[in-house]
Amino acid sequence: MRGIFLLPLVISLIIPLPPGFSQESGNRFQTDKAILDSLVVRGMVKDVSIQGPEIELSRDQAIRFLQKTMRFQSWKNIRDPLRTSIGQLIFEASNPPFDSTGSYLRKYPFGTIDIPRDDFYIWEPMRFRLPADTISGIDLDINRRDTIVSDSLILKRGSAPGMKTGSSIDTTFLILVDTLTEVTSSDPEFPFRFYRYPYQSDSIKSAVGVLLNYLEERDSSILNVKGTGNKEYSLWINSKTGNVIRFWLRNELDDSVTVWIGTPSRNTIGLYLEQGVSFRRPTRQGYVSEARINVQPQDKSKLVDIQKIMTKPEYWRYHTEAAFVLNQALLTNWVKGGENSISTTLDITWFADYLNKPRLLSSNHFARIKYGLVASATDGIRKNLDLLETNSKINHKAFGKFDFSGIMLFKTQVSKGYNYPNDSVPVSRFMNPAVLTLGFGLDYKPNKLTSINFSPFSYKGTFVPDTATIDQTKYGVPANRKSKHEPGASLMVSNEWKPLKSVSVLNRLQLFTNYNNPLNIDVDWEMILKANLNWFTEVRLNTHLIYDEDTKTPVFDKDDKPVTGDDGLQKKTARVQFKELLGLSFVFRF
Repeated sequence: MRGIFLLPLVISLIIPLPPGFSQESGNRFQTDKAILDSLVVRGMVKDVSIQGPEIELSRDQAIRFLQKTMRFQSWKNIRDPLRTSIGQLIFEASNPPFDSTGSYLRKYPFGTIDIPRDDFYIWEPMRFRLPADTISGIDLDINRRDTIVSDSLILKRGSAPGMKTGSSIDTTFLILVDTLTEVTSSDPEFPFRFYRYPYQSDSIKSAVGVLLNYLEERDSSILNVKGTGNKEYSLWINSKTGNVIRFWLRNELDDSVTVWIGTPSRNTIGLYLEQGVSFRRPTRQGYVSEARINVQPQDKSKLVDIQKIMTKPEYWRYHTEAAFVLNQALLTNWVKGGENSISTTLDITWFADYLNKPRLLSSNHFARIKYGLVASATDGIRKNLDLLETNSKINHKAFGKFDFSGIMLFKTQVSKGYNYPNDSVPVSRFMNPAVLTLGFGLDYKPNKLTSINFSPFSYKGTFVPDTATIDQTKYGVPANRKSKHEPGASLMVSNEWKPLKSVSVLNRLQLFTNYNNPLNIDVDWEMILKANLNWFTEVRLNTHLIYDEDTKTPVFDKDDKPVTGDDGLQKKTARVQFKELLGLSFVFRF
């Protein structure tokens, strides 16, 4: 109840009273301030005019505070100029000056971290017993090794001295059998995990030198020189502009002399006395007190330690290839017969590759759509090519050139397909059929252009959801079902061969066998031959061969009449499916 009676009192004290008895507005302000101060002292009103304490931070505290503000969750745009500038400020304050870094890199002995070329070879000893006559005239010494290079093989041999004619000796040859792709050093001070090619330190030294020279030529500083009249002159150090400014030097008697200030070379200031200026000793000289400058000596024999520079690795790489093929046939009064036609094909493939060397992980993905149309004078526009597929593979390093691998393949088509000239009953449509293949096994990569993937644990599924429109039996699916599931093994081979610089042949072979019928092997082989004419035009030959024992096609006799079986129905059998496309392609890669 006490709060109810005090509330009107507080409100009446806070609300300004009418200035009926005051003479000036200043008196009213002082009165109101006194009332408010009394309320603050009693604890009835909170004093909101209290200012925060003065902020004092050390260098480390300032760096840690700004690092928290750099978190991308707090910013609308992570590329905001303010955020970028703060990040550069943190980096400069957290690392030693560039002069120390440059001096360290210029004096670093890069030759001490080199790995010889011989360490990239794998040798195996082979021992032979040869007649002495076959190597007569060659001085062999058990304490010395000679080297013979023949037919791209490096042979090293050694034998005992004192050979005689007709005698035989034991000879050991070291034969080069393989080349290593990664070589490390046994030196504990070696800074790298491994090298991929010999003399890599020379490349590092060259790249470091290029960047050091670039930064020294690019970076500059502004030196402000203040003269009489509080006027400042800006002088760029290391700008290599060659500009000089005129500067007046004055003494206590307001006598002046003109000098020119410039930057003749890197990190150098030049002072030049203007021509025509003469000096003379004054007749009288007042007392001049001695002036001393306290200079703190610096030890320049030691360099500041370089801190680790954090870099963000790039794991993903993307690229796209789009090819447009155009074919045309024009006939006029052609006695042998024929038909005017034009066909187009669009082939777009998107690639995404992932590589994480520290975790020994890699993956390759591509998605592809290939669609073609043909138009003739009698049949109009028809579809002659339709493919939509994705291919994904993820690898983990196993041993040698083998990786543990998991694969996923998916194939279907975009639009309806017909067995022309019957264009009323579709035989395929989007996701009808759709084929999914999963597998786990080993992936062997003998080189960068070849991959052999064997998956003994695989699964192949064929799906035809729309059985009311599409005949699923054409694709091996039973008449009373909408899908077929097959456990088995798969083999996938990918190879790119370049017989010439402008010619390449790409082969993709996929084999699958069902464990229930291991002799039934499904084959899917595509070959793409490309011959580049210029940067965007090439001649392309594309062939595609498919064989599936479960995919049946009707059988006709030589008169093109259906062949019936014992059950009175038309016979069906599995045949090789083949498609070929040759034309001039316009290719764009990005």
